[in-house]
Amino acid sequence: MLTSINPTMKAFAVLIPALLLAFTFDPLTPFIYLVFTVAVTFFTGEVAFKRWILIVSPFLLLAASFAWMTMLHPGGAFSGGDVLFSLWSFQVTTESFRAGISLGLRSLSFAALSLLFILTTDSTKFMLSLMQQCKLPPKLTFGILAGYRFLPTFRYELQVLRQAHRIRGVGRARGVKERMHQFRRYAIPLLANAIRKAERVALAMESKGFTGETDRTHYHEMTIQTRDWVFVIVFVAMFFVSVFLSYQLGFLNIFGKQF
Repeated sequence: MLTSINPTMKAFAVLIPALLLAFTFDPLTPFIYLVFTVAVTFFTGEVAFKRWILIVSPFLLLAASFAWMTMLHPGGAFSGGDVLFSLWSFQVTTESFRAGISLGLRSLSFAALSLLFILTTDSTKFMLSLMQQCKLPPKLTFGILAGYRFLPTFRYELQVLRQAHRIRGVGRARGVKERMHQFRRYAIPLLANAIRKAERVALAMESKGFTGETDRTHYHEMTIQTRDWVFVIVFVAMFFVSVFLSYQLGFLNIFGKQF
């Protein structure tokens, strides 16, 4: 289902709650939204659990580090409360602990929203949607698409260069100076090949009548349907549901002010 949502509308559905979550400083609001985002990802996005865990693992470590540093170095508004435990000269209080957990959960919520969009969105359809719905210039859109398509080619060419250097007896670089020389040996041929490919693509597009005009026709029309608006409304409404539940349970905190 998520793959059929208009990519631009999906981007707004992810971006708006992410911006609103930045204003909340309590742990319950981002936790509720994190659970909701993960549930939507797995039940409607057809995303493999192992793949999702593998990608989100670095974000778990990053969120834990954010939470820990916030507990040890809280701001003035989050330094009060009873002391939970002490570590050397640092004291972790109830308020700093809550602020740290909140920051960690917010980071995970941002990561979950980003993964929901990335893992369920086709890059080509996203750029076409930006061009048709957001009126992004075709020159910029097709330029980004062409560059994105070249990335696997550049990786293959880099592997070929490394193997060619090894065959000719060029060993691995050791030290900063040798690494700089190695970078130049790789960068110059890769840059030359990139320029050749760019010229070929430009000539091919011109030969097929590409002028960069905005009033062009499209083989694949991207439309906004009712389900796209429903998707955005549900994601935004769920944020306010999370805020309401947090307020009812006495956890809501916005910019350090308890409600």
